[in-house]
Amino acid sequence: MQVSEENQQTLTQALDKLGLRSTRQREVVYSVVGTAKDHPTADEIFARSRQQMPTISLATVYNCLETLLECELIRQVNFERESTRYEPNLKPHAHFYCDKSGQVVDVHLPEDLYSRLTELLPASTSVSSVELNFRGKLPNSPENHQN
Repeated sequence: MQVSEENQQTLTQALDKLGLRSTRQREVVYSVVGTAKDHPTADEIFARSRQQMPTISLATVYNCLETLLECELIRQVNFERESTRYEPNLKPHAHFYCDKSGQVVDVHLPEDLYSRLTELLPASTSVSSVELNFRGKLPNSPENHQN
């Protein structure tokens, strides 16, 4: 899977700001995360990346992910006691984690909700980010998650 011309330009510009260059490995990892709708872990991104570039190593995938995070092209999604997941959706939203299947889905919330939440904080508080996660069981969720 190739990085689209638009995404290639976005990647190149973001890397240029940090004085870095685009590499085939970064393009592959960015392509994998950018097209993923399932919030994959680094191991899942590694497996998918190897389909496009069989010689890529897990260490290289981790390095690429760190670079993409630093460039603010992707973000991490963390759940207590679970592997870090990655996603391309940088817009404010929440996540639902299914305890039974391990599936993670985006939860779109009203735009004003985040500002309403930050209004609950003390007046001098400076908020850099908000992470809102839900846990539970999705309807008709297959049991494939290992505890």
